[in-house]
Amino acid sequence: MTVDTALRWSHLTTDDVGAWHELMNHLAEVDDTGETFTPEVLTEELGEPGFSPETDSWTVWDGDRLVAYGVVSVSMTPDHEGRVRCHVGMGGVHQDWRGRGIGRELIGRMEERAVAMARERHPGTPAYLRASGGVEGAHVRRMLTHRGYAIVRYFNDLTRPLPGDPLPDIAVDGFTIVSETDDLEEEARLAHNAAFADHWGATDITAEQWAHYWKSSSGRPELSSLVVDDDGRVLAYVFASHFVPHELYVTIVGTRPEARGRGLAAACLARTLRLGMATGEFDTARLDVDSASPTGATRLYERLGFRTVRTFASMQRDVD
Repeated sequence: MTVDTALRWSHLTTDDVGAWHELMNHLAEVDDTGETFTPEVLTEELGEPGFSPETDSWTVWDGDRLVAYGVVSVSMTPDHEGRVRCHVGMGGVHQDWRGRGIGRELIGRMEERAVAMARERHPGTPAYLRASGGVEGAHVRRMLTHRGYAIVRYFNDLTRPLPGDPLPDIAVDGFTIVSETDDLEEEARLAHNAAFADHWGATDITAEQWAHYWKSSSGRPELSSLVVDDDGRVLAYVFASHFVPHELYVTIVGTRPEARGRGLAAACLARTLRLGMATGEFDTARLDVDSASPTGATRLYERLGFRTVRTFASMQRDVD
């Protein structure tokens, strides 16, 4: 199938953020992704460390209407198996323009760029392509299967009402729980890298990447919770963000391996939820979790009133 030559291909710029935001909201609805971001967050994404919109993004226009987009990212560090993760899953085609070969052409360009980036950034290191296969029956899952991708993992999207059921009282004797402050930025990064060292597909986050996340306009530092020991080390943490009106998004939850089993993450999450309730801004809280998390995180979230609302497949294929 030949792609319509009347379509105009380009790359994302700050001038495209409004149209990009509109397309993402459409895809969130028709593909049940639940992924919506504010224009401010999308603008920040264009400045993410290691990402160049001129080479690592694509837009497809029918006249002045954005009908498809794609974004590629390649990990700055190899994962803990010594392989390079090339993510080609951020993108999509408007429902009214599907079936015209746009998606196939788009993913082909994304794969080619991802492989080139991996070889430039990590010469001689094995690499793999990863993309979201969406929910069961998703259009993208069929296309990825035809391109040799296979499901390698499932992730659960969970929500709970606020206030909802009463939260349990969880004691953390001997430790202090505080909200996010700039003096904890580096300690939090080190804790995060340690906490996710045994998680599937995780890579260490560089100081530059962490600073970009730490200063995001969507972050709600006053609602985040960190357990800090007497030496100032962060042992466990919950970071909160706000993307969707009336929804508190729990961005990351983690505990250093040596501090697990003490209820620290549960205490942090309960505190963050209480702080969110106290603002009166939120009707729900939401988070995503690896369904096979080695820490049994799903059980923790269910204990605190979260319930799975959708399950996504993560799909992957190796780069030769």
